[in-house]
Amino acid sequence: MVCAAASAGRLGPALPFLIVLLDLRHHGAECGINADVEKQLEMGKKLLAAGQLADALSHFHAAIEGDSDNYIAYYRRATVYLAMGKSKAAIRDLSKVVELKQDFTSARLQRGQLLLKQGKFDEAEDDFKNVLKSNPSNNEEKDAQTQLTKSDELQRLHSQALSAYQQEDYEAAISLLDEILAVCVWDAELRELRAECYIKEGEPSKAISDLKAAAKLKNDNTEAFYKISRIYYQLGDHELSLSEVRECLKLDQDHKQCFSLYKQVKKLNKQIESAEEFIREGRYEDAINKYDSVMKTERDVPIYATRAKERICHCLSKNQQATEAIKVCTEVLQLEPTNVNALKDRAEAYLLEDLYEEAIKDYETAQANSENDQQIREGLERAQRMLKQSQKRDYYKILGVKRNARKQEIIKAYRKLASQWHPDNFQSEEEKKKAEKKFIDIAAAKEVLTDPEMRRKFDAGEDPLDAESQQGGGNPFHRNWNTWQGFNPFGSGGGPFTFKFHFS
Repeated sequence: MVCAAASAGRLGPALPFLIVLLDLRHHGAECGINADVEKQLEMGKKLLAAGQLADALSHFHAAIEGDSDNYIAYYRRATVYLAMGKSKAAIRDLSKVVELKQDFTSARLQRGQLLLKQGKFDEAEDDFKNVLKSNPSNNEEKDAQTQLTKSDELQRLHSQALSAYQQEDYEAAISLLDEILAVCVWDAELRELRAECYIKEGEPSKAISDLKAAAKLKNDNTEAFYKISRIYYQLGDHELSLSEVRECLKLDQDHKQCFSLYKQVKKLNKQIESAEEFIREGRYEDAINKYDSVMKTERDVPIYATRAKERICHCLSKNQQATEAIKVCTEVLQLEPTNVNALKDRAEAYLLEDLYEEAIKDYETAQANSENDQQIREGLERAQRMLKQSQKRDYYKILGVKRNARKQEIIKAYRKLASQWHPDNFQSEEEKKKAEKKFIDIAAAKEVLTDPEMRRKFDAGEDPLDAESQQGGGNPFHRNWNTWQGFNPFGSGGGPFTFKFHFS
């Protein structure tokens, strides 16, 4: 025979008060079971001891089919049900055991403990009192008395909790319910009461686990699913809200509250999914319009307006609409100062506006709230390089264009400035030298900003024409004015201008 300790080791904490079944030889003798039933029971017992619960269950089913009055078979099947977490089925089998053999104190004691976990105090106490009247063993008598004392204490706490709730002292009610539910873990009503207290205390997220447990413990608990869905919706999690309200409608497709909420959440969810698809496709204007619709669809739950603005901030930043991005991102950050996404997007918008110190500050704040974010780390390093770069030569400033300027805008600005600062336009040597330097900077800016690779490097904080930025040294743009003699800044554009140079 398998020892009790070995069985408990395999099945873990699910069997603290189930070990007794492994040695029921004295009860077996009274049952007068036939050989086939006895074989099924023995096989089931061995499989149970080995932790093979499903196989053990099938043998106990077979034993009961062979002898529907065999209380040992019911008792052992109850043990398997408990190990599988099926307490209701276990209680049914234990009740059958007590019906068949009223002096079976082990079954009464275990049923009483399960009823206590369900919060059925009166029924549990009846079992414990019957154990005390049935000539129990010393251990059983001690256990029954302990459970009776515990039940009395739990009922006292229960009365206090209800009183606190009625007096709207929800904090006290929660504290009392915590003590009760530490024992009465399967009491759906008490879990729903604690969830209600959390909601009244303004902590709806804490109510979710209790409501989920209540939905499992009570059959067809549409109210629990509805409340869970409402909480998720209020917290801004539209996807989980939709999932939970669908569970409600599975139980009752005509449930008015659930159906109304379902339509509302489904519409919002569809809009958000559509907006996110636009973002993935780079269609930022369409995404902005869709998130504007989200804010119109849900006006009563502020979190959706905040999330919509956060995503609009992202779209504007990605679309290089820097001024608008900074405005919207700032609105989000006034509500949520540590919103990492808004900080990153505003930092990028600041960079487009050459506000390097502001960008660095935003990236540093974001990093303080998300230390392991590689994107933040890289963005901060880039902003720092760009600040350092701006203190030297800034090609965008030289041409007077924004960082998101297109190639045509860059060429147009270059032509205008090249014409303005061409040395032939100046007479004195001092003016010519100043113009030469300015003209060279203008030409360098045009070369860098019209070359995609060079511009990419410059935008990343590296000056491709700066010797300090180049590995191995050597400035590829260390050219003097003579290099540019005969150069026509309008050659690529077909303009009518030509320049002649007359230097002594």
